[in-house]
Amino acid sequence: MSDKNIKLGVLLYGPGAHMNSWKAEDVEKDASINFNHYLNLTKKAEEAGVSFVFIADGLYIDEKSIPHFQNRFEPLTLLSALSTLTSKIGLVGTVSTTYSEPFNIARQFASLDKISGGRAGWNVVTSPLQGSAGNFNKGNHPEHALRYEMAGEYLEVAQGLWDSWEDDAFIRDRETGKFYDEDKVHTLDHNGKFFNAKGPLNIDRSKQGQPVIFQAGASESGRTFAGKHGEIIFNAASTFEEAKKYYDDVKTKAEENGRNPEEVRILPALTPIIGATEEAAEERYNEIKNLVTIEEALNFLSRYFDHFDFSGYPLDEPFPDIGEAGKNAFQSTTDEIKRQAKEENLTLREVALRETTPKSHFFGTYEQVADKMIYWVKNGAADGFMLNMHIFGADYDKFINHVIPILEEKGYYNRNYESDTLRGNLGLSFKENRYKK
Repeated sequence: MSDKNIKLGVLLYGPGAHMNSWKAEDVEKDASINFNHYLNLTKKAEEAGVSFVFIADGLYIDEKSIPHFQNRFEPLTLLSALSTLTSKIGLVGTVSTTYSEPFNIARQFASLDKISGGRAGWNVVTSPLQGSAGNFNKGNHPEHALRYEMAGEYLEVAQGLWDSWEDDAFIRDRETGKFYDEDKVHTLDHNGKFFNAKGPLNIDRSKQGQPVIFQAGASESGRTFAGKHGEIIFNAASTFEEAKKYYDDVKTKAEENGRNPEEVRILPALTPIIGATEEAAEERYNEIKNLVTIEEALNFLSRYFDHFDFSGYPLDEPFPDIGEAGKNAFQSTTDEIKRQAKEENLTLREVALRETTPKSHFFGTYEQVADKMIYWVKNGAADGFMLNMHIFGADYDKFINHVIPILEEKGYYNRNYESDTLRGNLGLSFKENRYKK
């Protein structure tokens, strides 16, 4: 077995990551609210030894939102249901630090972690869309850098609350009538810039100590946050060079924060378009690309730019100068879109269609895609991948049935779970209680 054993997670987007994946004939139309669909995908992943499934989320929709984002499950509710019907696979959910409270979220994730036997993970996000503010009584949408400052304090509060009880605090001695050891419970008494929380939390720790912290920031603020707090980091690097640069930067930032870089795993997004032959992969790509109209593609593009209206701009002239649009939303993504458009002299039509159906680096035959994955891991650009299928139909089965076995044969994948906790299966250490004597 290679010392570069590839870790895999599956990003579950209902019918798929593509905006019109719900139109594909090989997936349920109501997949975003179809529990059996999610259960089927999760069980297939568990049988294949995938480390975790991951539920993304958002807090704002309008008429331009991705169709299946307009009607989808809340992550923690869905993951709790999945936890009772699985036994090994990790369960990761997205929750915003900008529009929630640390005590409630710490308690919810601790509950998921206990119910699942130590398999919970939290994808910490700061909510990029300004419209989210209209759904909460928290004032205006904070600026990008401020959201990350809030997130840092929020996470420190949550992790402090998770350590309220030492691991052996609950005695439950019926003879003495003593339920817990008073010396092993701790109040947090946090009074900070953004949050207050006294504690203790009214639930104890799980088999893995604390839920695993996931994070996906690509901006400078996001990478700094990842280096300080993140344990599993994913990114949308489209080339090996981009992925390698990101990998080295985040690992360096972790070391600068006094952390062991080996305790930080980096998993770039993997959106494969595969087939038995290159011709079959190309045919599949064209099928997916033809699921959208140019109007739909413009709507998809506008989401990254905080729903900027592109409809008044010429489609076949160079991508327009739209100033600071997107700066306070998906900042790193919009900066990269603008950069590529300028460097490659792309039109608005080309940018919209490319962003709606990107033809990723991981295109080709099963063997070619497996070899590219191995190359990224062997050469220090990834510790694994976040599988982000355009459509969760036949393509998902092809990846599991053809690509994963090739990785196994080449010694870069092990479908046998090494642990019954998420931390254990990701090669992360048990999270010790800060009050442990």
